[in-house]
Amino acid sequence: MNSTPTPPTPRFDLIGLVVSDMAASLAFYRGLGLEFPAGAEDRPHVEAALPGGLRIAFDTEETIRSFSPDWRPPADAGRIGLAFHCGTPAGVDAVHEAMTGAGHESELAPFDAPWGQRYAVVLDPDGNGVDLFAPSAGQ
Repeated sequence: MNSTPTPPTPRFDLIGLVVSDMAASLAFYRGLGLEFPAGAEDRPHVEAALPGGLRIAFDTEETIRSFSPDWRPPADAGRIGLAFHCGTPAGVDAVHEAMTGAGHESELAPFDAPWGQRYAVVLDPDGNGVDLFAPSAGQ
């Protein structure tokens, strides 16, 4: 009888993004409260700890091509969604204003969504939509 060992249960550990400009991407995500080591802008791979033990990692396009030479960035907008809880409806407005004031593009200005949240979307330097949200007043 041939017995196949049971594989271990994987544990979700990391969200990875490929970026075209490390410095621009880190500046964007620092604006949303993520912390990165000093000098990280010059590195090909950077990670930050997230609440709950998860990590987020950023790799330059060159890093990905170093082990996958035929890799090309998608021609259309990304398919990943990241969301940042801003605490309160006023927090959504304030974070959106700070991010757009820093020169980042807004995809959706803050609005009261029918699903019970104050909601907005800003675009990171690679065009990924980043949601800003909080429960609507009274939720």
